[in-house]
Amino acid sequence: MPNKAKLILVLAVLVLVIVVGWPLASCELFYFELRADLRDIASQNAVRIGLAPASTDEEIRATVVRAARKYEIQLWPEQVTLQHTGTAEDPTLYLAANYDVRVKLPWYSFTLHFTPSSAR
Repeated sequence: MPNKAKLILVLAVLVLVIVVGWPLASCELFYFELRADLRDIASQNAVRIGLAPASTDEEIRATVVRAARKYEIQLWPEQVTLQHTGTAEDPTLYLAANYDVRVKLPWYSFTLHFTPSSAR
């Protein structure tokens, strides 16, 4: 009997870790994916090598919103911050987003706040 009780306890703890851990881990994973996308968008590689014209701020915001949507993050253009620095020859674009995610657990729910950016 003690071995069965230990097995049941271990399985119950494992299920609890999965039930609590997955919603939290998925939010963090999506944050890191969006942060990587922000870095890619801010690098503007196609503009730097002359393959594409420079995008407007509205177009960049729309691109960030589309990237967030891939990860089921609800983001509006007003939540995206753009900052242009550098020179005309070597422009630098800083991007940041500001959003909340509601985490729903079976017995409790709460909000996590995220602020991914293109900064290294």
